[in-house]
Amino acid sequence: MSIRSVRPSEDGADSPELAAVQAALAAEHAAVYGYGALGGRLGGKRGAEARAAYDGHRSRRDALARTARDLGGRPVAAAAAYALPFAVADAASAERLAAVLEDRIAGAYADLVRACEGPRRREAAGALREAAVRSARWRGGNVAFPGLAERAAGADPAATAPVEAAGADGPR
Repeated sequence: MSIRSVRPSEDGADSPELAAVQAALAAEHAAVYGYGALGGRLGGKRGAEARAAYDGHRSRRDALARTARDLGGRPVAAAAAYALPFAVADAASAERLAAVLEDRIAGAYADLVRACEGPRRREAAGALREAAVRSARWRGGNVAFPGLAERAAGADPAATAPVEAAGADGPR
């Protein structure tokens, strides 16, 4: 599977904020796909949690697409499919995938928090918090900085490939 790059704005010059919005949007596309893949493996309360997360990621994806347009960019499109980081064969692996997706979404939103100011920064911080809480619920415990443990110090948010940031196979 090839890794897509973030589409530039019409004039070809993306701001760091737009690049971070596009990376978060790409991560949301992949999360929606991932939750679609794992949802069938979960029933009962965990299935309901997966459906709620799926709906939340769809909502955030749509909001980020609007934000990308508001910033003068063309929203990055979803890939037709994403490579999952491991096979999802049962409920345990589905829960593990959900935690991985949320950790990687948290990383994308951490980059967005860094790139934005004002209300957009507060919204990104809220999305980061939600991803951290969902990750802790799926994992059964929390980590100090969800989504950031595997990220290189000082990494440029525009350099993080959208699919890689979202949970598909790729170099880390």
